[in-house]
Amino acid sequence: MTVESLKVESLSLVDELILMLLDEKGGYFHQVPGWQLNCAVVGGVLAELSFQSRLDSDLTSLYVVDRAETGDPVLDPILKEIADEPVQHTARYWVERLAPRAESIVDLTLDRLVERGILQHHEGEFWTLAPPVMHRQQYGMFEEGATDQFIKARIGNVVFADEVPEPRDVVIVCLVNTCDVFRLIFELDEAAEERIKFICQLDLIGRSIAAAVSENLVGPIRRHTALAKKIPTVSLTRLLRNPHVRDGNLNALFANLAEEYGPVFQIRPPFSKRMIFLAGLETNEWMQKRGRMYLRTRDYFADFEKVYGAAGVLPALDGADHFRLRKFLSPAYSRTRLAGQMDELYSRGRAYMSTLTVGDSYRATSMSRAMVNAQLSPLFIGVDTQDLMGDLMGYKERALSVHIAKVLPEFTLRTPGMRRRAAVLDTLMKRILSVHTPAQRVDSPRNLVDDYLSLHASDPGFLPESNLLFAFSAALIASVYLGDTFSLVVYSMASQPDLYEKIRAEADALFANGDPGSEDFTPANIDVTHRFLMECMRMYPIVSMSVRNVMNTCTVGNYELPLGERIHIAMTATHYMSDVFPEPYKFDIDRFLPSRREHRSLGFAPYGLGTHKCLGTRWMEMHLAVNLLMLAHYFTVEVTPAKYARKLRFNPVPSLKPSKKVRFRITEQRRELPA
Repeated sequence: MTVESLKVESLSLVDELILMLLDEKGGYFHQVPGWQLNCAVVGGVLAELSFQSRLDSDLTSLYVVDRAETGDPVLDPILKEIADEPVQHTARYWVERLAPRAESIVDLTLDRLVERGILQHHEGEFWTLAPPVMHRQQYGMFEEGATDQFIKARIGNVVFADEVPEPRDVVIVCLVNTCDVFRLIFELDEAAEERIKFICQLDLIGRSIAAAVSENLVGPIRRHTALAKKIPTVSLTRLLRNPHVRDGNLNALFANLAEEYGPVFQIRPPFSKRMIFLAGLETNEWMQKRGRMYLRTRDYFADFEKVYGAAGVLPALDGADHFRLRKFLSPAYSRTRLAGQMDELYSRGRAYMSTLTVGDSYRATSMSRAMVNAQLSPLFIGVDTQDLMGDLMGYKERALSVHIAKVLPEFTLRTPGMRRRAAVLDTLMKRILSVHTPAQRVDSPRNLVDDYLSLHASDPGFLPESNLLFAFSAALIASVYLGDTFSLVVYSMASQPDLYEKIRAEADALFANGDPGSEDFTPANIDVTHRFLMECMRMYPIVSMSVRNVMNTCTVGNYELPLGERIHIAMTATHYMSDVFPEPYKFDIDRFLPSRREHRSLGFAPYGLGTHKCLGTRWMEMHLAVNLLMLAHYFTVEVTPAKYARKLRFNPVPSLKPSKKVRFRITEQRRELPA
């Protein structure tokens, strides 16, 4: 969208309030949204209805003067509810009654601002001003009559000048002031603070709504304990008898437990702290939309990042710093970056496949990780790490098992074998830095290391040298996760001959005239393969839960999550819930046909939820499709021992993958690999 094509329309007071509260640096609202935001948003709706001559207010009540619809889906349901009420109530009453509706109002408003090209939505539920709007803001390209995205500039003039403000600006000042974020938006002196207080007294409905908001601020805090239900405890006997404990399918296990005990439950392991779990569609929706306000990652991730001598790496960050780093790194993990290096992806994939011998069998996980790493390491960090991969992955997995999964004691990370593997990290660092000199990177495609070194050079305080080792290890971490996913994808293809033939047919058509370009991987060309991969991601999501700590006391499904508690979000439990995916244990690629679209809800969450959703989803989808189609084009693979083709057992820690006993046997090489 160009600056010239951006449509200038009048925005509602609710639109302007959301834009006023938006924090560009953090990608969301300035304050931790909660009761204050809910009340302020409802206040904005009531004020807008007043400006549109639908409501009026006096000192004792708020009443309807015209019940005709406005045509605004945010305003009309509220107007109808007030109009249908047989008696009149105060503004305070309506703010309190309607506050629970504020979350849906915010969602509708954000979606509308994105549709109008004013906001840009980013992966992970972040929002910023769209580039054309930002450009207009930065260069003062104001248009006559524009009352939309320049709200902050307009309110700034009201606060810092002596002009008489417009009535709607008075209301916005009142509502923003109740949220106590003016000091975060502007640098206020005493005169500006007094000016804000003065403005807040200029409008009757503004004063009424602001008073109602302020008087209700402590209400939810008082109600926490009174309304909270006791979190049910899973019987250890029932837990150990669950068949998915034996087969290692944690996703199905958590689905079973949620269906029996409810969306919030706890497990009390012997001699250990309790573990609280969230599982189900309701909790997924809460996590996606509200989790950022109440949960954070740094508490549980701190010990793991210290293993690498780091502090403040991407998975451990929250808030504005997390958004800033995520936004900076998003090109490195994008499909566009991969699409620009398809030749190398093919070349290195075939180089690894040339080591496969007909008649031999390979451990499923090892083969898949090695093929993925043969491609990812050169593409991400510019060096080959196949000779280091065993030690690096062994050390990383041990660190994850100790500090994240908490299934091993700390001393197991300090054994002589682990110390030897840790030393390989220095080798990795030296190897990367030796090839990332300016002269050697001339005309080379930009990679992840280039991005990190650029950020370190420009802001060494934000990205210190001590964090680079962990950052450069990202290629190895990606190799583990993408490799484990690939092992489950190959297993699913090899164990289902009918689907294997359909995938092979698409592969042969794609490669018939040479290597396909990224633009050739269209929904039409890889229809079966795409739906097959989606079903693999549903049945075999490799990360069965994410871990957070409660930073603000909250309730989910009427269960209170206390401050400081560690929470386990089993976001993929829904993949095995029949009310989300009918016949969840059936491998059915038709779930993703346009006529069914079973994945079009937050019940489908293979990449995580909320602000820490996987950054490389688009890269991953493309990479999996290319590798699966290449393998099907050149080889025939079978699962061995044959019994595992009928019933798969998993190794679930630290990421889901086939049991070590599962192997892939190369039964045929269908055509010669290009030199």
